[in-house]
Amino acid sequence: MQVTINGITLAYSDTGGGLPIVFLHAFPLNRTMWAQQEADLSTHCRVITIDLRGHGESDAPLWHYSLDQAAEDVRALLDHLSIRQAVFVGLSMGGYILFALYRRHAERVKGLVLADTKAQADTREGQAGRFQMAQTAYKHGPSAVADIMIPKLLSPVTIRTRPEIVHQVRMMIEGNQVSGIAGDLMAMAERLDSIPLLKQISCPTQIIVGELDQATPLSDAKLMADQIPSARLAIIPQAAHLANLEQPELFTHIVRSFIENVVEPRRH
Repeated sequence: MQVTINGITLAYSDTGGGLPIVFLHAFPLNRTMWAQQEADLSTHCRVITIDLRGHGESDAPLWHYSLDQAAEDVRALLDHLSIRQAVFVGLSMGGYILFALYRRHAERVKGLVLADTKAQADTREGQAGRFQMAQTAYKHGPSAVADIMIPKLLSPVTIRTRPEIVHQVRMMIEGNQVSGIAGDLMAMAERLDSIPLLKQISCPTQIIVGELDQATPLSDAKLMADQIPSARLAIIPQAAHLANLEQPELFTHIVRSFIENVVEPRRH
């Protein structure tokens, strides 16, 4: 499905019924990374997956991007769908956008799942790395970005033994336009430090991290779990940054358990 939001066309999927769960994907992927979670959870919940601005089937304008802008795209889509409150699941960049959304619209957030993400802003070294990747995308295209990103997103064992997942991730990356890739790199490089926000998060929160995640390692997950009141932490074995793709059943189980036991325990 598509809708015009904040002057651009935004693509999304809306399946199932019941408690709304909104999934925000990682950079530089698209909403199809959530296909397994969508299939498993839409039997009991209303699952919304979004191609964020610059990704997938959504527009990728050649202009300035910010995470606040992405958060406002999500908020406007919720308004369009008449959803007042939802549980949000964000992985990596999706988690950064959830911090921006919570900062601006905490009343819309019924629960948070922060997966393979971190609260800290980029270091100068991190910002320089994003600048270099944007130049690589501009000069050599999305396939060159895929070459850089895949070893950061997936575990060595997955890369060696599960070619179908590697192919899936590569196709998602190569399906994006350079304008969107560069725009989101800029947005992530400029994002605020969310550590001061953590103690203010009052909704139920679940932290998930792959034990092999090097991009946002366990130490980052523990920092969030320690600072967010009553947050839960789950570590997924044999998974790196894209824990939901490498261990989809366990990832979905953690999300479902969080919803049933923490967010809406009386309904189950």
